[in-house]
Amino acid sequence: MKRIILTIALMATAAFASMSARADGTNTPPPASTEQRLESLEAYISNGDPTAPLKDTNGNVVVTSPIINSGLQNSTGATVNYPGAGHNAWLLTSTALVLFMTLPGLALFYGGLVRRKNVLSVLAQCFLITGLVTILWVFVGYGMIFGGTGDMTKDWVKGIVGDPKVCWMMNNVTSAPNGNYSYWVSENVLAMFQLMFAIITPALIVGSIAERMKFKAIFVFITLWMFVVYFTQGHMVWGINGLMNGVWNAGAKIKAMDFAGGTVVHMTSGYTGLVLCLILGKRLGFPKGNFTPHSLVLTYIGTGMLWVGWYGFNSGSAVAGDVIAANAFTTTTIATAIASFVWPMCDWLFRGKPTVLGFCSGAVAGLVAITPACGYVTPQGAIVIGIAVAVICWFMVNKVKGWLGYDDALDTFGVHAIGGTLGAIMTGMFARNAVNANLATNLKAYVTDHVFQPLVWEQVKAVGVTLALVIPSTIILAYITKLFVGLRPTEEVEMAGLDVAEHGEEGYHG
Repeated sequence: MKRIILTIALMATAAFASMSARADGTNTPPPASTEQRLESLEAYISNGDPTAPLKDTNGNVVVTSPIINSGLQNSTGATVNYPGAGHNAWLLTSTALVLFMTLPGLALFYGGLVRRKNVLSVLAQCFLITGLVTILWVFVGYGMIFGGTGDMTKDWVKGIVGDPKVCWMMNNVTSAPNGNYSYWVSENVLAMFQLMFAIITPALIVGSIAERMKFKAIFVFITLWMFVVYFTQGHMVWGINGLMNGVWNAGAKIKAMDFAGGTVVHMTSGYTGLVLCLILGKRLGFPKGNFTPHSLVLTYIGTGMLWVGWYGFNSGSAVAGDVIAANAFTTTTIATAIASFVWPMCDWLFRGKPTVLGFCSGAVAGLVAITPACGYVTPQGAIVIGIAVAVICWFMVNKVKGWLGYDDALDTFGVHAIGGTLGAIMTGMFARNAVNANLATNLKAYVTDHVFQPLVWEQVKAVGVTLALVIPSTIILAYITKLFVGLRPTEEVEMAGLDVAEHGEEGYHG
Protein backbone atom coordinates (compact mmCIF):
# COMPACT_ATOMS: atom_id res chain seq x y z
CA MET A 1 0.00 0.00 0.00
CA LYS A 2 2.84 2.39 0.89
CA ARG A 3 4.47 1.79 -2.49
CA ILE A 4 1.17 2.38 -4.33
CA ILE A 5 0.63 5.69 -2.55
CA LEU A 6 4.23 6.74 -3.17
CA THR A 7 3.96 5.80 -6.85
CA ILE A 8 0.83 7.95 -7.28
CA ALA A 9 2.50 10.84 -5.46
CA LEU A 10 5.60 10.36 -7.58
CA MET A 11 3.65 10.65 -10.81
CA ALA A 12 2.13 13.95 -9.68
CA THR A 13 5.47 15.24 -8.42
CA ALA A 14 7.25 14.28 -11.60
CA ALA A 15 4.64 16.03 -13.72
CA PHE A 16 4.94 19.20 -11.65
CA ALA A 17 8.74 19.10 -11.78
CA SER A 18 8.66 18.62 -15.54
CA MET A 19 6.36 21.61 -16.03
CA SER A 20 8.52 23.69 -13.66
CA ALA A 21 11.65 22.79 -15.58
CA ARG A 22 10.11 23.86 -18.89
CA ALA A 23 8.71 27.05 -17.36
CA ASP A 24 11.89 28.27 -15.72
CA GLY A 25 14.32 27.18 -18.42
CA THR A 26 16.32 24.74 -16.31
CA ASN A 27 17.44 21.39 -17.63
CA THR A 28 14.91 18.58 -17.73
CA PRO A 29 15.89 15.88 -15.21
CA PRO A 30 17.59 12.88 -16.85
CA PRO A 31 15.71 9.60 -17.13
CA ALA A 32 15.80 7.32 -14.12
CA SER A 33 14.33 4.05 -13.00
CA THR A 34 11.10 3.82 -11.04
CA GLU A 35 13.08 2.41 -8.11
CA GLN A 36 15.37 5.43 -8.10
CA ARG A 37 12.45 7.84 -8.21
CA LEU A 38 10.61 6.02 -5.43
CA GLU A 39 13.67 6.09 -3.20
CA SER A 40 14.10 9.79 -3.92
CA LEU A 41 10.46 10.46 -3.03
CA GLU A 42 10.81 8.43 0.17
CA ALA A 43 13.81 10.56 1.09
CA TYR A 44 11.70 13.69 0.58
CA ILE A 45 8.85 12.42 2.73
CA SER A 46 11.19 11.39 5.55
CA ASN A 47 13.42 14.45 5.13
CA GLY A 48 16.31 12.10 4.37
CA ASP A 49 19.49 12.60 2.37
CA PRO A 50 18.53 12.51 -1.33
CA THR A 51 22.15 11.80 -2.36
CA ALA A 52 22.65 8.78 -0.12
CA PRO A 53 23.38 5.49 -1.97
CA LEU A 54 20.51 3.05 -2.26
CA LYS A 55 20.87 -0.31 -0.53
CA ASP A 56 19.06 -3.61 -0.89
CA THR A 57 17.60 -5.57 2.03
CA ASN A 58 21.02 -7.11 2.68
CA GLY A 59 22.65 -3.72 3.01
CA ASN A 60 24.45 -3.85 -0.35
CA VAL A 61 24.72 -0.65 -2.39
CA VAL A 62 22.71 -1.02 -5.58
CA VAL A 63 22.68 2.53 -6.91
CA THR A 64 25.33 5.08 -5.99
CA SER A 65 23.45 8.26 -6.86
CA PRO A 66 19.66 7.92 -6.72
CA ILE A 67 18.67 11.57 -6.75
CA ILE A 68 17.52 12.97 -10.04
CA ASN A 69 19.56 16.16 -10.10
CA SER A 70 17.59 19.12 -11.32
CA GLY A 71 20.42 21.22 -12.67
CA LEU A 72 19.93 23.74 -9.84
CA GLN A 73 23.11 24.91 -8.14
CA ASN A 74 23.28 26.14 -4.54
CA SER A 75 25.68 28.70 -3.04
CA THR A 76 28.41 26.06 -2.66
CA GLY A 77 28.27 25.28 -6.39
CA ALA A 78 26.80 21.81 -5.87
CA THR A 79 24.12 20.49 -8.21
CA VAL A 80 21.06 19.67 -6.15
CA ASN A 81 17.47 18.47 -6.28
CA TYR A 82 14.35 20.56 -6.49
CA PRO A 83 13.18 21.84 -3.08
CA GLY A 84 10.24 20.01 -1.57
CA ALA A 85 6.98 21.94 -1.76
CA GLY A 86 5.70 20.82 1.65
CA HIS A 87 8.90 21.46 3.59
CA ASN A 88 9.34 24.80 1.83
CA ALA A 89 5.77 25.79 2.65
CA TRP A 90 6.27 25.08 6.34
CA LEU A 91 9.48 27.12 6.51
CA LEU A 92 7.86 30.02 4.64
CA THR A 93 5.05 29.95 7.21
CA SER A 94 7.53 29.71 10.07
CA THR A 95 9.48 32.68 8.71
CA ALA A 96 6.37 34.85 8.77
CA LEU A 97 5.56 33.62 12.30
CA VAL A 98 9.01 34.57 13.62
CA LEU A 99 8.75 38.06 12.12
CA PHE A 100 5.32 38.25 13.77
CA MET A 101 7.12 37.68 17.10
CA THR A 102 9.03 40.96 16.76
CA LEU A 103 6.51 43.01 14.79
CA PRO A 104 4.09 43.26 16.48
CA GLY A 105 4.53 40.66 19.27
CA LEU A 106 7.63 41.81 21.14
CA ALA A 107 6.93 45.46 20.35
CA LEU A 108 3.53 45.29 22.06
CA PHE A 109 4.79 43.10 24.91
CA TYR A 110 7.54 45.60 25.75
CA GLY A 111 5.45 48.61 24.78
CA GLY A 112 2.81 47.78 27.38
CA LEU A 113 5.40 47.33 30.12
CA VAL A 114 6.96 50.80 29.87
CA ARG A 115 5.40 54.08 30.97
CA ARG A 116 3.08 55.72 28.45
CA LYS A 117 5.58 58.50 27.68
CA ASN A 118 8.01 55.89 26.29
CA VAL A 119 5.74 53.51 24.42
CA LEU A 120 6.63 54.83 20.95
CA SER A 121 10.34 54.70 21.70
CA VAL A 122 10.09 50.93 22.20
CA LEU A 123 8.09 50.48 18.99
CA ALA A 124 10.58 52.61 17.08
CA GLN A 125 13.55 50.67 18.46
CA CYS A 126 12.02 47.36 17.35
CA PHE A 127 11.37 48.72 13.87
CA LEU A 128 14.86 50.22 13.65
CA ILE A 129 16.42 46.88 14.51
CA THR A 130 14.26 45.09 11.91
CA GLY A 131 15.54 47.23 9.06
CA LEU A 132 19.10 47.59 10.32
CA VAL A 133 19.67 43.89 10.88
CA THR A 134 18.17 43.02 7.50
CA ILE A 135 20.72 45.25 5.79
CA LEU A 136 23.61 43.74 7.75
CA TRP A 137 22.29 40.23 7.11
CA VAL A 138 21.97 40.62 3.36
CA PHE A 139 25.44 42.11 2.93
CA VAL A 140 27.53 39.87 5.20
CA GLY A 141 25.60 38.43 8.14
CA TYR A 142 24.16 35.35 6.46
CA GLY A 143 27.58 34.42 5.12
CA MET A 144 29.27 34.96 8.47
CA ILE A 145 26.99 32.32 9.99
CA PHE A 146 26.01 29.97 7.19
CA GLY A 147 28.44 30.74 4.37
CA GLY A 148 31.04 28.22 3.31
CA THR A 149 31.35 24.78 1.81
CA GLY A 150 31.68 22.70 4.95
CA ASP A 151 35.47 23.07 4.90
CA MET A 152 36.51 24.61 8.22
CA THR A 153 39.78 25.84 6.73
CA LYS A 154 37.74 28.29 4.64
CA ASP A 155 36.16 29.96 7.67
CA TRP A 156 37.44 33.43 8.50
CA VAL A 157 38.33 32.01 11.89
CA LYS A 158 38.17 28.23 12.20
CA GLY A 159 34.87 27.17 13.72
CA ILE A 160 34.12 30.69 14.95
CA VAL A 161 33.27 32.93 11.97
CA GLY A 162 32.16 31.78 8.53
CA ASP A 163 33.22 33.29 5.22
CA PRO A 164 30.86 36.09 4.11
CA LYS A 165 32.50 36.33 0.69
CA VAL A 166 30.67 33.16 -0.34
CA CYS A 167 27.28 34.87 0.07
CA TRP A 168 28.17 38.56 -0.22
CA MET A 169 24.92 40.46 -0.79
CA MET A 170 23.17 37.05 -0.94
CA ASN A 171 25.22 36.17 -4.00
CA ASN A 172 24.42 32.63 -5.21
CA VAL A 173 21.74 32.20 -2.55
CA THR A 174 18.91 30.88 -4.70
CA SER A 175 15.84 28.68 -4.43
CA ALA A 176 18.07 25.62 -4.60
CA PRO A 177 18.59 23.72 -1.33
CA ASN A 178 21.89 23.87 0.54
CA GLY A 179 22.63 20.32 1.68
CA ASN A 180 24.74 21.55 4.60
CA TYR A 181 21.55 22.73 6.31
CA SER A 182 18.60 21.16 4.55
CA TYR A 183 18.01 18.66 1.79
CA TRP A 184 14.58 19.89 0.76
CA VAL A 185 14.22 23.59 1.65
CA SER A 186 15.30 26.44 -0.63
CA GLU A 187 18.40 28.21 0.66
CA ASN A 188 16.87 31.66 0.19
CA VAL A 189 13.93 30.60 2.36
CA LEU A 190 16.35 29.30 5.01
CA ALA A 191 18.22 32.61 4.82
CA MET A 192 15.03 34.59 5.43
CA PHE A 193 13.99 32.29 8.26
CA GLN A 194 17.30 32.78 10.03
CA LEU A 195 17.13 36.53 9.36
CA MET A 196 14.08 36.68 11.63
CA PHE A 197 16.14 35.16 14.47
CA ALA A 198 18.82 37.77 13.85
CA ILE A 199 16.15 40.49 14.10
CA ILE A 200 14.47 39.44 17.33
CA THR A 201 17.69 38.77 19.25
CA PRO A 202 18.94 42.37 19.55
CA ALA A 203 15.34 43.54 19.92
CA LEU A 204 15.19 41.55 23.17
CA ILE A 205 18.02 43.69 24.56
CA VAL A 206 15.69 46.69 24.46
CA GLY A 207 13.86 45.29 27.48
CA SER A 208 16.81 45.79 29.82
CA ILE A 209 17.63 49.35 28.80
CA ALA A 210 14.12 50.61 28.05
CA GLU A 211 13.33 54.27 28.80
CA ARG A 212 16.93 55.41 29.19
CA MET A 213 19.13 54.77 26.14
CA LYS A 214 19.39 57.16 23.21
CA PHE A 215 18.04 56.07 19.87
CA LYS A 216 21.31 56.82 18.10
CA ALA A 217 23.21 54.88 20.77
CA ILE A 218 21.03 51.82 20.13
CA PHE A 219 21.70 52.24 16.41
CA VAL A 220 25.48 52.24 16.87
CA PHE A 221 25.65 49.60 19.59
CA ILE A 222 23.43 47.07 17.81
CA THR A 223 25.39 47.48 14.57
CA LEU A 224 28.66 46.65 16.32
CA TRP A 225 27.09 43.96 18.50
CA MET A 226 25.72 42.00 15.55
CA PHE A 227 29.19 41.62 14.06
CA VAL A 228 31.05 40.85 17.25
CA VAL A 229 28.51 38.77 19.15
CA TYR A 230 25.54 37.48 17.13
CA PHE A 231 27.19 36.47 13.86
CA THR A 232 30.04 34.87 15.78
CA GLN A 233 27.84 32.97 18.23
CA GLY A 234 25.52 31.93 15.43
CA HIS A 235 28.32 30.31 13.44
CA MET A 236 29.82 28.57 16.45
CA VAL A 237 26.49 26.95 17.31
CA TRP A 238 24.72 26.52 13.95
CA GLY A 239 27.38 26.81 11.26
CA ILE A 240 28.23 23.53 9.55
CA ASN A 241 31.81 23.98 10.80
CA GLY A 242 30.78 25.49 14.11
CA LEU A 243 32.97 25.10 17.15
CA MET A 244 29.94 24.10 19.26
CA ASN A 245 27.76 22.40 16.63
CA GLY A 246 27.91 18.96 18.16
CA VAL A 247 24.98 17.55 16.19
CA TRP A 248 26.38 18.11 12.68
CA ASN A 249 30.08 18.92 13.00
CA ALA A 250 32.03 15.77 13.78
CA GLY A 251 35.06 17.95 14.52
CA ALA A 252 33.31 20.29 16.97
CA LYS A 253 35.52 21.12 19.94
CA ILE A 254 32.46 21.33 22.20
CA LYS A 255 29.81 18.68 21.51
CA ALA A 256 26.89 20.92 22.46
CA MET A 257 23.55 21.51 20.81
CA ASP A 258 21.00 24.28 20.61
CA PHE A 259 17.89 23.49 18.62
CA ALA A 260 16.41 26.97 18.21
CA GLY A 261 18.51 29.52 20.08
CA GLY A 262 18.94 29.14 23.83
CA THR A 263 22.54 30.31 23.69
CA VAL A 264 22.43 32.14 20.35
CA VAL A 265 19.30 34.19 21.01
CA HIS A 266 18.37 34.29 24.68
CA MET A 267 21.71 34.08 26.46
CA THR A 268 23.41 36.60 24.17
CA SER A 269 20.58 39.14 24.45
CA GLY A 270 19.88 38.53 28.15
CA TYR A 271 23.44 38.89 29.41
CA THR A 272 24.05 41.82 27.08
CA GLY A 273 20.99 43.47 28.59
CA LEU A 274 22.32 43.00 32.11
CA VAL A 275 25.74 44.47 31.30
CA LEU A 276 24.20 47.42 29.47
CA CYS A 277 21.75 48.25 32.25
CA LEU A 278 24.60 48.21 34.78
CA ILE A 279 26.72 50.53 32.61
CA LEU A 280 23.79 52.87 31.95
CA GLY A 281 22.70 52.98 35.56
CA LYS A 282 19.19 53.10 36.93
CA ARG A 283 16.32 55.07 35.44
CA LEU A 284 15.82 58.42 37.13
CA GLY A 285 13.81 57.90 40.28
CA PHE A 286 14.14 54.11 40.30
CA PRO A 287 12.98 52.27 42.35
CA LYS A 288 11.04 54.82 44.41
CA GLY A 289 9.02 56.29 41.56
CA ASN A 290 6.04 54.78 39.79
CA PHE A 291 7.40 52.41 37.14
CA THR A 292 4.36 50.18 36.75
CA PRO A 293 3.38 49.06 33.23
CA HIS A 294 1.13 51.56 31.51
CA SER A 295 -0.93 48.91 29.67
CA LEU A 296 -1.01 45.28 30.68
CA VAL A 297 -3.62 44.82 27.96
CA LEU A 298 -0.95 45.52 25.32
CA THR A 299 1.46 43.23 27.14
CA TYR A 300 -1.15 40.46 27.23
CA ILE A 301 -1.81 40.81 23.49
CA GLY A 302 1.91 40.84 22.79
CA THR A 303 2.38 37.70 24.87
CA GLY A 304 -0.25 35.87 22.85
CA MET A 305 1.43 36.92 19.63
CA LEU A 306 4.81 35.76 20.94
CA TRP A 307 3.42 32.36 21.88
CA VAL A 308 1.79 31.84 18.48
CA GLY A 309 4.85 33.10 16.63
CA TRP A 310 7.13 30.89 18.71
CA TYR A 311 5.78 27.80 16.97
CA GLY A 312 7.53 29.07 13.86
CA PHE A 313 10.60 29.82 15.94
CA ASN A 314 10.85 26.32 17.45
CA SER A 315 9.07 23.95 15.06
CA GLY A 316 10.48 25.82 12.09
CA SER A 317 13.99 25.12 13.35
CA ALA A 318 13.52 21.52 12.22
CA VAL A 319 13.85 23.10 8.73
CA ALA A 320 11.19 20.68 7.53
CA GLY A 321 7.63 19.68 8.24
CA ASP A 322 8.70 16.39 9.78
CA VAL A 323 8.51 14.36 12.99
CA ILE A 324 11.11 16.55 14.69
CA ALA A 325 9.01 19.65 13.96
CA ALA A 326 6.02 17.83 15.43
CA ASN A 327 7.95 17.05 18.61
CA ALA A 328 9.15 20.64 18.87
CA PHE A 329 5.55 21.85 18.55
CA THR A 330 4.43 19.47 21.29
CA THR A 331 7.17 20.19 23.80
CA THR A 332 6.91 23.95 23.19
CA THR A 333 3.21 23.86 24.04
CA ILE A 334 3.69 21.78 27.18
CA ALA A 335 6.59 23.73 28.68
CA THR A 336 4.99 27.10 27.93
CA ALA A 337 1.57 26.24 29.28
CA ILE A 338 3.03 24.78 32.47
CA ALA A 339 5.34 27.76 33.08
CA SER A 340 2.45 30.18 32.42
CA PHE A 341 0.54 28.36 35.16
CA VAL A 342 3.35 27.97 37.72
CA TRP A 343 4.55 31.61 37.68
CA PRO A 344 1.19 33.19 38.72
CA MET A 345 0.77 30.40 41.27
CA CYS A 346 4.04 31.60 42.81
CA ASP A 347 2.60 35.13 42.77
CA TRP A 348 -0.52 33.86 44.48
CA LEU A 349 1.39 31.90 47.10
CA PHE A 350 3.99 34.52 48.02
CA ARG A 351 2.36 37.83 47.04
CA GLY A 352 -1.31 37.12 47.65
CA LYS A 353 -2.71 37.39 44.09
CA PRO A 354 -2.19 35.66 40.74
CA THR A 355 -1.24 38.50 38.39
CA VAL A 356 -1.84 38.87 34.67
CA LEU A 357 1.78 39.97 34.36
CA GLY A 358 2.68 36.68 36.05
CA PHE A 359 0.78 34.68 33.43
CA CYS A 360 2.56 36.62 30.67
CA SER A 361 6.02 36.38 32.25
CA GLY A 362 5.60 32.66 32.89
CA ALA A 363 4.60 31.99 29.31
CA VAL A 364 7.63 33.84 27.94
CA ALA A 365 9.95 32.09 30.42
CA GLY A 366 8.60 28.71 29.31
CA LEU A 367 9.09 29.61 25.66
CA VAL A 368 12.65 30.71 26.34
CA ALA A 369 13.70 27.61 28.26
CA ILE A 370 12.22 25.08 25.85
CA THR A 371 13.79 26.79 22.83
CA PRO A 372 17.17 25.00 22.89
CA ALA A 373 15.56 21.70 23.91
CA CYS A 374 12.31 21.36 21.96
CA GLY A 375 13.66 19.21 19.12
CA TYR A 376 15.58 16.92 21.46
CA VAL A 377 13.47 16.27 24.58
CA THR A 378 10.35 14.25 25.32
CA PRO A 379 7.09 15.71 26.64
CA GLN A 380 8.14 14.46 30.07
CA GLY A 381 11.32 16.49 29.84
CA ALA A 382 9.28 19.52 28.76
CA ILE A 383 7.18 19.24 31.93
CA VAL A 384 10.26 19.44 34.14
CA ILE A 385 11.69 22.33 32.13
CA GLY A 386 8.43 24.28 32.36
CA ILE A 387 8.19 23.93 36.13
CA ALA A 388 11.88 24.66 36.76
CA VAL A 389 12.09 27.78 34.61
CA ALA A 390 8.94 29.32 36.09
CA VAL A 391 10.13 28.89 39.67
CA ILE A 392 13.72 29.98 39.07
CA CYS A 393 12.92 32.98 36.86
CA TRP A 394 10.17 34.08 39.25
CA PHE A 395 12.72 34.02 42.05
CA MET A 396 15.26 36.02 40.00
CA VAL A 397 12.72 38.68 39.00
CA ASN A 398 10.87 39.02 42.30
CA LYS A 399 13.66 38.46 44.82
CA VAL A 400 17.21 38.59 43.47
CA LYS A 401 16.60 41.70 41.37
CA GLY A 402 15.43 43.61 44.47
CA TRP A 403 18.26 42.31 46.64
CA LEU A 404 20.97 43.34 44.16
CA GLY A 405 19.23 46.54 43.03
CA TYR A 406 19.99 46.44 39.29
CA ASP A 407 17.48 48.09 36.98
CA ASP A 408 16.70 45.44 34.38
CA ALA A 409 13.69 47.45 33.24
CA LEU A 410 11.56 44.74 31.59
CA ASP A 411 13.37 41.68 33.00
CA THR A 412 15.28 40.63 29.92
CA PHE A 413 18.05 39.28 32.13
CA GLY A 414 15.73 37.63 34.63
CA VAL A 415 13.73 35.82 31.93
CA HIS A 416 15.89 35.47 28.81
CA ALA A 417 19.40 35.14 30.26
CA ILE A 418 18.40 32.93 33.17
CA GLY A 419 15.78 31.01 31.18
CA GLY A 420 18.14 30.53 28.24
CA THR A 421 20.95 29.31 30.51
CA LEU A 422 18.64 26.93 32.34
CA GLY A 423 17.22 25.65 29.05
CA ALA A 424 20.68 25.03 27.61
CA ILE A 425 21.77 23.00 30.62
CA MET A 426 18.50 21.08 30.89
CA THR A 427 18.76 20.24 27.20
CA GLY A 428 21.86 18.33 28.19
CA MET A 429 19.92 16.55 30.90
CA PHE A 430 16.80 15.54 28.96
CA ALA A 431 17.87 15.10 25.32
CA ARG A 432 16.86 11.61 24.20
CA ASN A 433 17.80 9.51 21.18
CA ALA A 434 14.20 8.39 20.67
CA VAL A 435 13.18 11.97 19.91
CA ASN A 436 15.80 12.87 17.33
CA ALA A 437 17.70 10.23 15.36
CA ASN A 438 20.30 12.82 14.35
CA LEU A 439 21.77 12.65 17.84
CA ALA A 440 23.30 9.30 16.90
CA THR A 441 25.33 10.86 14.07
CA ASN A 442 28.07 12.49 16.14
CA LEU A 443 26.83 12.30 19.73
CA LYS A 444 26.53 8.59 20.50
CA ALA A 445 28.99 8.88 23.38
CA TYR A 446 27.30 12.00 24.80
CA VAL A 447 23.56 11.25 24.67
CA THR A 448 23.14 8.13 26.78
CA ASP A 449 19.54 8.76 27.86
CA HIS A 450 20.38 9.58 31.47
CA VAL A 451 19.85 12.81 33.38
CA PHE A 452 23.57 13.20 34.09
CA GLN A 453 24.77 12.05 30.67
CA PRO A 454 28.06 13.41 29.25
CA LEU A 455 26.13 15.95 27.17
CA VAL A 456 25.42 17.97 30.32
CA TRP A 457 29.08 18.95 30.66
CA GLU A 458 29.23 19.90 26.98
CA GLN A 459 26.23 22.19 27.49
CA VAL A 460 27.90 23.77 30.52
CA LYS A 461 30.99 24.43 28.42
CA ALA A 462 28.83 26.04 25.72
CA VAL A 463 27.30 28.30 28.36
CA GLY A 464 30.78 29.28 29.52
CA VAL A 465 31.96 30.11 25.99
CA THR A 466 28.83 32.19 25.41
CA LEU A 467 29.44 34.22 28.57
CA ALA A 468 33.10 34.65 27.67
CA LEU A 469 32.08 36.11 24.32
CA VAL A 470 29.11 38.22 25.40
CA ILE A 471 30.21 39.94 28.62
CA PRO A 472 33.60 41.41 27.58
CA SER A 473 32.29 42.27 24.10
CA THR A 474 29.31 44.15 25.50
CA ILE A 475 31.48 46.16 27.90
CA ILE A 476 33.89 47.17 25.13
CA LEU A 477 31.17 47.98 22.60
CA ALA A 478 29.16 49.98 25.14
CA TYR A 479 32.09 52.23 25.92
CA ILE A 480 32.94 52.62 22.23
CA THR A 481 29.34 53.70 21.65
CA LYS A 482 29.50 56.06 24.62
CA LEU A 483 32.67 57.63 23.25
CA PHE A 484 31.15 58.44 19.88
CA VAL A 485 27.47 59.22 20.50
CA GLY A 486 26.88 58.90 24.25
CA LEU A 487 24.49 56.42 25.84
CA ARG A 488 21.84 58.29 27.82
CA PRO A 489 19.64 61.25 26.97
CA THR A 490 19.70 64.31 29.18
CA GLU A 491 17.81 64.21 32.47
CA GLU A 492 15.24 66.61 31.06
CA VAL A 493 14.55 64.34 28.09
CA GLU A 494 14.40 61.23 30.24
CA MET A 495 11.96 62.81 32.67
CA ALA A 496 9.74 64.10 29.86
CA GLY A 497 9.86 60.77 28.02
CA LEU A 498 11.64 59.63 24.88
CA ASP A 499 8.62 59.69 22.57
CA VAL A 500 8.38 63.42 22.02
CA ALA A 501 12.07 64.26 22.42
CA GLU A 502 13.42 61.62 20.06
CA HIS A 503 10.54 60.94 17.70
CA GLY A 504 8.37 64.06 17.86
CA GLU A 505 5.25 62.02 18.50
CA GLU A 506 3.03 60.84 21.34
CA GLY A 507 1.51 57.42 21.76
CA TYR A 508 -1.59 58.82 23.46
CA HIS A 509 -3.38 62.16 23.46
CA GLY A 510 -5.56 63.57 26.17
